[in-house]
Formats: sequence, C-alpha cells, structure tokens
Amino acid sequence: QVQFVESGGGLVQPGGSLRLSCAASGSFFGLYAVGWYRQAPGKQRELVARITSSGSTYYADSVKGRFTISRDNAKNTAYLQMNSLKPEDTLVYYCNTVPIVTPAYWGQGTQVTVSS
Repeated sequence: QVQFVESGGGLVQPGGSLRLSCAASGSFFGLYAVGWYRQAPGKQRELVARITSSGSTYYADSVKGRFTISRDNAKNTAYLQMNSLKPEDTLVYYCNTVPIVTPAYWGQGTQVTVSS
C-alpha cells in the first residue's frame, strides 16, 4: 500500500507559480500511475494531472499548458509545477494513484490560494 504526503502549497498572486511535492511511502511506488487531484468543499475530487510509470502524462483541459506533472522514482516523490495560476485554481490539492485503489488512503492535501 502506498501513502502520500502533500506539501508546497501556499498563497500566490494571479499569474504566479508554485511547485507541489508528493512524498510517498510504501512499496512498489514505481509501478503506480500517480495523479494530482483537487477538491472544492462539498464537491467531488477532480483529476487534474496524471503520470504513468513509463512517463505518459495526462492533463485536464482546465490546466493544460499551465501545469506539468513529473516524478522521481528514486525519491518516491511526484511533483506538480503550477504556472500562470488563476484564482479558480484556489483549492486543496491531493496526490494518489490513478485509478484509486480500494480502500483509499488520502493525505491532508495542500492548500493553494491564488489571490491578489
């Protein structure tokens, strides 16, 4: 079972950048596809980016061209580089496997706030 701890969020102005980190613990990290999700209060989680074990990437249309997902299997860590941030990106961001395995473990997430 893989568990995740997110970090790197914070307050940034519109148009600014942040880099989120996802530290994983457990076995077989390199075998999983990893995704970044975000969730507004009372809403379902949205998959915004995914990277497979072979490096194939996916991005939601809302973030395409602005966000870049990457991973370092030697460090058991995934990253999300977020550029050209918009106020609508203000959400809590989580990382997890893609697809979600059951039972799922969710970390605390990291808050991203985009405001002037």
